[in-house]
Amino acid sequence: MSESKKIITSGMRPTGSLHLGNIFGALHNWIKLQEKYTCFYFIVDWHSLTTPGFGDAVGYENTKGLQNNIKQMVIDWIAGGLDPKKCTIFVQSHVPEVAELYLLLSMITPLGWLERNPTYREMLKDYKIEYPTYGLLGYPTLQAADILAYKGNYVPVGKDQESHVNLSRDIAGRFNNLYQKNVFPLPEVLMTEVPKIPGTDDVNKKMSKSAGNYIALIHSEQETLDRIKSMFTDPVKIRKTDQGHPDGCVVFAFHKIYNQEAVTVVRQECEEGSRGCVDCKMQLAQKMNQALKPIRDKRKELEQQTDLIYDILSSGANQAQKVAQATLSEVKDVMNLTRKK
Repeated sequence: MSESKKIITSGMRPTGSLHLGNIFGALHNWIKLQEKYTCFYFIVDWHSLTTPGFGDAVGYENTKGLQNNIKQMVIDWIAGGLDPKKCTIFVQSHVPEVAELYLLLSMITPLGWLERNPTYREMLKDYKIEYPTYGLLGYPTLQAADILAYKGNYVPVGKDQESHVNLSRDIAGRFNNLYQKNVFPLPEVLMTEVPKIPGTDDVNKKMSKSAGNYIALIHSEQETLDRIKSMFTDPVKIRKTDQGHPDGCVVFAFHKIYNQEAVTVVRQECEEGSRGCVDCKMQLAQKMNQALKPIRDKRKELEQQTDLIYDILSSGANQAQKVAQATLSEVKDVMNLTRKK
């Protein structure tokens, strides 16, 4: 298979409008990949039901915002640069063949593989889950089905998610070995350069919605300014003339992203005590809002085109389903499952 025909699969949980961490962590890479590969990008609504949810977050105990979250996420994907003519965009649950493949893969996935999965233990701790569900334990098998239904060759992830892909690879390899046929390619990690996007509260924390330390595409320019104003700065730089330490400052971290041409000057002025924190934040807000304006303008247009959004999802699901149906048919054949007459 030529490199141009290699298949990329990747998804996001339906958390609603993207924040800057999502954009730099995944979306920018997806946009580049759609130019070179056959890409399947999907919103993993089933995965969102593997955890209980908390606050406004979607989970099996709180599904109220699920539909709107899906819509807002797709709007941001397209406004941000994903092109439905260059990639397949859809919702995970709109391809029921994935659920059936998940069931069949679960038959051959050793329980120990799932129990030893480090992400499983982390999620139990992070979500404070007292009674784990079968869905949460089987999360990696569903993830494998997401990849293998489309015979994905590569999965773009950061270093911290490499183990997820490796487990999918193990499941694919076990299936091929059991049934003595290479039904599935062995998916590989496509390691991506993911810049660390800090939260608005601490340069050492990741931006996330659950922590509330984020700036989203859906935010207005004023909301963006307000969140930048609230950013934590160097505690020893009380007055403008005090010497600052930019490397420990969240504001400076974002200057390195949105004000690259002036970052040397920003550093120098901070360190020598000729730049005040208020002015520094105002300059950052101007640069950030300027950079985000074209995407925000596009998302405003798309918000008025609900039919277009759902047409894109429907078309994408139809394309994905054709591929998944062919894969599932092959899987059933090698497993000697009977067909309905």
